[in-house]
Amino acid sequence: MDNKEYKPVDSTLAHEIQNDLQTNMAKFKDPIVLGELVYRLLEERENTNRLLKNILAKLDALEAKGMPVAPAAAPILPEVDEQIMAFVHEKGRCTAEDIRAKFNYKGKNAACARLNRLCDMGLLQKQQAGKKVYFFPE
Repeated sequence: MDNKEYKPVDSTLAHEIQNDLQTNMAKFKDPIVLGELVYRLLEERENTNRLLKNILAKLDALEAKGMPVAPAAAPILPEVDEQIMAFVHEKGRCTAEDIRAKFNYKGKNAACARLNRLCDMGLLQKQQAGKKVYFFPE
């Protein structure tokens, strides 16, 4: 904030602003003016809804053509997750035990948690076959 001194507004300007404000406040007490304001507000809302409907229809048309609506930005991952993703892509599919062995985790819980998080992010898919759960690239 500037350290300039406060300069009062010119008294004639302040008086004009106060008169305009009082005039407008008096107008707002008139039910016809309030009705007109509500009517214009409803018109604007209808116009906005019409625009949104057209935009959504265009997005639906793009999706129906198979075109991506917006490019999906690749999430920024921790280095370990990047290495896990590279390993899964290289192998084609893997289990939490594969990740545990490759990255020297003491147990499968940490490996399983990382794989499930990558799956929740949409970067991996998982499928159970018997007692094993396989993770593979999306």
